[in-house]
Amino acid sequence: MSRVSGLAALEAMFERSKAEGRAAFLPYFPIGYPDYETSLAVIQAMAEVGVDGFEIGVPFSDPLADGPMIQMATQKALENGTTVRKCLQAVRELRRCGLDQPMLMMSYANPLLAYGAERFVADAQAAGADGVIVPDLPPEEAHYFARACQQAQMCQVFMLAPTSDEQRIRLVAERATGFIYVVSLTGVTGARAELPADLTDFIGRIRQHTQTPLVLGFGISQPHHARQMNGLVEGFIVGSAVVRAAGQGVDAVRDLAHSLRTALVNS
Repeated sequence: MSRVSGLAALEAMFERSKAEGRAAFLPYFPIGYPDYETSLAVIQAMAEVGVDGFEIGVPFSDPLADGPMIQMATQKALENGTTVRKCLQAVRELRRCGLDQPMLMMSYANPLLAYGAERFVADAQAAGADGVIVPDLPPEEAHYFARACQQAQMCQVFMLAPTSDEQRIRLVAERATGFIYVVSLTGVTGARAELPADLTDFIGRIRQHTQTPLVLGFGISQPHHARQMNGLVEGFIVGSAVVRAAGQGVDAVRDLAHSLRTALVNS
């Protein structure tokens, strides 16, 4: 039986998590950190403890939206020779090893434009990816990806930040597919002690314009953050905390992913 892919894979993921009364958990991890083989082992370990999907990081030299932890990891990955092609190879290998959760390629625009937008979407689909997230690509400039993603039935995720006005919210609600990436705070990625107090109001503003699933990222690092978000959004992404745990080894990542995933059960 072939794996459900693309938009259908994301829809099935959200249906499963909703049926279980919880938000979906989609950790971020960059390919090539601390080395290629370990990055795949980290992702496989998180898959084994039941995370719902993955944001697969494509390293870039100038990650404007990322804080110090992810900057360090992606720089190390680049020094290890990690390329767009290598990241696509990683997705193929993970699929061959039996990983069946949705995988979205997270990359800044420059590496993908250098690779070729349509070629990247085609190759990502062939490798087993289900969508793309490009933080520095606003919907007004994403037409070259939009056509390719639409033809491939892959997700094209856009971001909304607390600074987004109503016009921006409407535009993203109209064009995002799969889910909308809700940035929890004004700033870069990185673990925070607490989430912003006005986050519920911001999410309410978005809900007025769309029924598309909302997935929250930036600042989420602890089980109580996951419990806070349960019932408020359809999913959440954890990146910096996972990368930090990877510095202690694969088991540390497995333990963190397990604690975040189980925090959602009966919360």
